[in-house]
Amino acid sequence: MGRLRLFCAAACIFVNEAKERKKMADCKKVAVIMGSDSDFPTVSGAVKTLKSYGVPVEVHVMSAHRTPEEAARFSSQAKAEGFGVIIAAAGKAAHLAGVLAAHTTLPVIGIPIKSSTLDGLDALLATVQMPKGIPVATVAIDGADNAALLAVQILALSCEELSEKLETMKEQMAQGVAAKDQAIQEKVKEL
Repeated sequence: MGRLRLFCAAACIFVNEAKERKKMADCKKVAVIMGSDSDFPTVSGAVKTLKSYGVPVEVHVMSAHRTPEEAARFSSQAKAEGFGVIIAAAGKAAHLAGVLAAHTTLPVIGIPIKSSTLDGLDALLATVQMPKGIPVATVAIDGADNAALLAVQILALSCEELSEKLETMKEQMAQGVAAKDQAIQEKVKEL
């Protein structure tokens, strides 16, 4: 009888682990597209964040101006390839996010990359000022981490495991702020 219980317990654990893997396997992946390989130091933060949530991610270099056909082809096929969100990072003229958004119905998140020219203001304006019908959600200049978190939030609408991970992250952030507040209260008492 003891062996049977042990076997049943092991089988239940295996089934639950398989269900957890399946839940995450049902989640879509994210494409991170850079206008230049020089954007990688900024974009790497988004990739790390996505990986920390277990989100499958692909990273590519494509140019809105030098390889527009490749960018359009990738974007138009992204949904069929299992992507749920596209993140586009570009500096200066920063038309990449708009080109990608023009060829897909997937959400596109733009990361304006800071350049030496106008400290990224040119990229911010090029990314955020899209014509009606071609929306690009735009984060702060060099805001790769928030771009990744926004992508995770979008995917979490149809992926319960991601939703749970986001809730945990928000709780941890709140606990961190509460701890800092408590430390300040102690310092104020000492004054």
